[in-house]
Amino acid sequence: MAQAPQRSHLFRNLFIGALILLLLYSLAGFLLLPWWLKRTLPDQLEQRMGWQTEISDVRSNPFTLSLEARNLSAQDSDNEKVVAFDRLYINLNFFELVRGIVGFEAIELDEPFIRLDLLEDYSVNFARDFQAARAEQDDGEAEQSGTEDEGGLPSLYFQQLAINGGEVLFRDFTQEEMAEFRITPLDLTLNDLATWQREDRRSGYHLQASLGTQSLEWQGKLSVTPLYSNGSLAITGVDHNTLGHFLAPYLPYDLRSGKVTVRSDYELQAGDVLHLLTRNGSVSVEDLAVAPGTQSAEPRLTTAAIAVNNIGFDLNARKASVGEISLEQPDIALARNQEGEIDWLAALDTFSGDSDAQEPAPDAAAKAERPFRWSLAGIRVSEGRVLWQDQQPDSPAEVTLEQLSLVTGDIRSAMEDPTSYRLQSVLGSGGTLSLNGQITPQPFTLEAAISGSGVVLSAFEPYLQESANLAIAGGTLGLDGNLDLDNQEAPLTGTFSGTAEVSGLDLKLPESNEQLVSWQTLRLAPIEYNVHPARLEIGTVNLVRPAINLVRHTGNVHNIEQIMASPATDPEATATAPEAEAGEQTQFIVRVGQLMLENGVLDYTDRTLDPVFTTTLDQLNGTVTGLSNVSPQQGKVAITGRVGGSGRVELEGTVGPLGTEETSHLTLAMQDLSLPALSPYIGRYLGYGVESGKLALDLDYEITGSQIEASNLIVADRLGLGASIASEQAVDVPVKLGLALLRNNDGVIEINLPISGDLDNPEFSVGQVVMNTFVNLLAKAATSPFSILGSLADFAGLSGEELGQVYFEPGNARLAPGEAEKLAALAEALRNRPDLLLNIRGGVSRVTDGVVLLREELAASGNGAPTEQAWEEAREAYLAGERTLAAEALGKLASARAVAVQDILRNTHDVPAAQLFLLDPSRDARVSDNGKVVVEFTLDAR
Repeated sequence: MAQAPQRSHLFRNLFIGALILLLLYSLAGFLLLPWWLKRTLPDQLEQRMGWQTEISDVRSNPFTLSLEARNLSAQDSDNEKVVAFDRLYINLNFFELVRGIVGFEAIELDEPFIRLDLLEDYSVNFARDFQAARAEQDDGEAEQSGTEDEGGLPSLYFQQLAINGGEVLFRDFTQEEMAEFRITPLDLTLNDLATWQREDRRSGYHLQASLGTQSLEWQGKLSVTPLYSNGSLAITGVDHNTLGHFLAPYLPYDLRSGKVTVRSDYELQAGDVLHLLTRNGSVSVEDLAVAPGTQSAEPRLTTAAIAVNNIGFDLNARKASVGEISLEQPDIALARNQEGEIDWLAALDTFSGDSDAQEPAPDAAAKAERPFRWSLAGIRVSEGRVLWQDQQPDSPAEVTLEQLSLVTGDIRSAMEDPTSYRLQSVLGSGGTLSLNGQITPQPFTLEAAISGSGVVLSAFEPYLQESANLAIAGGTLGLDGNLDLDNQEAPLTGTFSGTAEVSGLDLKLPESNEQLVSWQTLRLAPIEYNVHPARLEIGTVNLVRPAINLVRHTGNVHNIEQIMASPATDPEATATAPEAEAGEQTQFIVRVGQLMLENGVLDYTDRTLDPVFTTTLDQLNGTVTGLSNVSPQQGKVAITGRVGGSGRVELEGTVGPLGTEETSHLTLAMQDLSLPALSPYIGRYLGYGVESGKLALDLDYEITGSQIEASNLIVADRLGLGASIASEQAVDVPVKLGLALLRNNDGVIEINLPISGDLDNPEFSVGQVVMNTFVNLLAKAATSPFSILGSLADFAGLSGEELGQVYFEPGNARLAPGEAEKLAALAEALRNRPDLLLNIRGGVSRVTDGVVLLREELAASGNGAPTEQAWEEAREAYLAGERTLAAEALGKLASARAVAVQDILRNTHDVPAAQLFLLDPSRDARVSDNGKVVVEFTLDAR
């Protein structure tokens, strides 16, 4: 019976002890632990982080193993809030603890706040505060705190972890201006997560975060041991400000607008080898706007949408695959400044130049790795626009491609497979272009079917003006052909075959309204061009209705001469040019099967003349065949036309290989050219206008290299001069006399003027040489008329000097022996040239004729011959002037001689009296060496 009370006291004591323990546990759990945490936590944060912390309430429940803290707020040394939350709730799992596992049934964090600062040195504020707080501790504590347990992960289990309504304030101080990003709300749920390996059990997680209208959603499955995760990630609506800030160190351009959305499924597994696999990825960009730099007032690249689908990546297999890249309404503007810098490339060069980062050299192991492989399903561009603005030419150029569409086939990293493409566009200035074919990047090959129609050439005028002083007033280009390039072995080889046509071309000199060169159609078909060795072959060139307006301005400058721009001369380049040409071994071969000319026109105006000279060469039709620069090719020319509205012109001959020293032989024949039309030009040199007449030319030119040998047969029919023209260049001779001498009895002047010279000599001009030769001949005829008569006809061996005079026997009007033949020849020349007038000046010699007349006078007065003594006395007295003849004796003899010549010419040789004129006799005529008295003639013209 004694044991019963003892047992009851034992149970009672145990019960009381249990109650006391329970009470103590309750007091510790409900009161002591919250009090201790509320006091210790701020001290710990201050010691370890240097933060001033306040917490309004801490509660715990020892029976449910839960802890709740409310309204925590921590401020750093700058008195700025760094960490805060409204509520933290932790609930441990008792049964997991019994198993040695720290298990959390729930962890809930409501309205947390974290301020994360990325500092200038790329450290974060948490690390900075931690290091600053540790620096205040003694060295021993610092060393002791550095000893850590490097064992494996403890056994932890999280049944549910939730973050509700979180906020992360991220501030970036690494750039010139601090940027601030506020991520809110941030929600995270994590279920069934363990730190040890479990078969076929993985936790689920779901993370959502927002930065304004930008959002992140990450969900999937997760295991810690081994590390494995699979799920999906979606980042939506990331705007240009966010992208621009984080990409600034890597992007040389300025983002102005745009939103990016990225989505992908993934699978991650860590072990001996890290496995990362993504699939079903996509990237979309909306309303993108980019400028080459901050200095650009407007964005230079915009797109309505960019979409990339079916993105996949396999880290272990080292490959990536991308579906088709689609760009809708891309609009890009490129500009080149006067120094030749393109804005987009200049920004890239500047950005690269400022970067101090250097890529590490690949080591041997990296080189030995398998190459990374990638594939792209193609690129599709729709409704694109490209604007090219060029300030480098003297006149700024602007070319726009609109309605641009591009479709390509698959592209792979090996670059060895051909990729198909199709490009189409409309030029803003007019015309369409299209290319389609395939390209192989490595080794490079290209196949392209090129087509263009209605391409307005005026848009490319600034580039033409870099090499020619021309303005394009009209004209379109059409092109259709195939281009093949191959660079498998150097040098690049390839061919182009097709046709080309330029229609409605109208070229002028800048700031001039006068047409210079134009044509209706220029068609080249077929064209065969070979890149290496360089060769151009054109089957037929059809040139329809070409027109050239050739104008000679004051200063003797032709408008055609103004076409060639004057390039700046580089002395070094000039010095090395001959060496470069000498080193060029491969000749560029050119062949043209035939050039067909249809209804061509050449207008010529000479404004150096007064009045202005104009003429037209039109109705030009014909062919030029077999043109080439390769020997022994000989081309043939056959062209006909009309000149001056009525004359006919024919050009025929052969053309040697272009650019060689071989001979070309050309003949040019003109008929029925109106001479009055040439009056301004002829009047400059003759001093008279032309009222009537026709001109015919028969020119025969032989050209070898730059040397020319030519005969110029000129036939002028019924050339009639008009009023005189004041000209400093007019020849100062009796022009009408010269022309009268050159005319035959039919009124025709026929002259052959041979010339020769060097066409490379800038002072040599064929037309000028012909005109100078003709004027010199005319001057010679006018100043030495009888010499010309002697050279124009066969006058029985008589010279021009002999034709201009006759000899008389002293003292009478009887011709000396042989002089009658002179008058016969002279009469023939006068009859053949009815415009010639012969002036006959009778003459006597006072001495020669006077002595004879004195003897006759003595004989008549003395009824017989005088004695020798009387004769000598009379002769000496006459010669001394002491004795004279009858006053009329010498005058009658001089006149009689003139009349005698006139009568012979008129009565014997039928020279019209209208051509013969008697001049005042000469009393001092010349005496020939054989003692004959000379009567001289002069010529004149009507």
